[in-house]
Amino acid sequence: MRLLQVLRTMNQKAAVGQLSALRLKYRERKDAFLEENIKVKDPFYIFRDWLSDALNTEEILEPNAAALATVNAAGKPSNRFVLVKEATAEGFTFFTNYGSRKAEEIASNANVAIAIYWMPLRRSIRIEGIAEKISKEASLKYFHERPRASQIGAAASPQSQRIRSRSYLDEVEAGIKATLGENGEVPLPNWGGYLVRPSLIEFWQGQTDRLHDRICFRRGAGVLDEVDGELVHKGENEWVYERLAP
Repeated sequence: MRLLQVLRTMNQKAAVGQLSALRLKYRERKDAFLEENIKVKDPFYIFRDWLSDALNTEEILEPNAAALATVNAAGKPSNRFVLVKEATAEGFTFFTNYGSRKAEEIASNANVAIAIYWMPLRRSIRIEGIAEKISKEASLKYFHERPRASQIGAAASPQSQRIRSRSYLDEVEAGIKATLGENGEVPLPNWGGYLVRPSLIEFWQGQTDRLHDRICFRRGAGVLDEVDGELVHKGENEWVYERLAP
């Protein structure tokens, strides 16, 4: 309830053009995110720990919502929100139409970035890595685990393409329903998953004094050679980690 009151106050201020006056209280110094408190120096361990906190925070309605940034062949970036459906030691998986703008940009440049923000916890996670399609079998399995209405919606939508009106989508949806009947299996459209294999995962925790905590994990060619025990430290599973200034 207290959080909702704060948000309402912030919205009221923003409505009258006082964005510069917005000051949300973050965490206190006693709650600092410290390296010595990380039991396993592996970013996936920390991710699971923080995700558990997010899942158990009532105000966070979609803890798996993430902003995905891609870059097109001309080097112009774009981003949008997706839902992370799986997080394993291999990486982070999301699903989309393979004819969408994001899919076309990944085809020309597989480097992507993901940002997650859990405002009630004052925590954010940044991920950078390479996106690759998962197997058709894995995509099909997940597709048929979705609600049937969502399956039909994915089949009806030519994502990112121009359409003449909302009624066009309704017409296509109705046509698919008529063709399949009530129980017909929805065929997999040009749709599936991407696995983002990370080379960088950064954990951010906000502090009220703005001396925010940033601990960054990196993995890849040559990073282990940077380990000096002072600025760059050796973690688990070929990761190195370092603290960054806010």
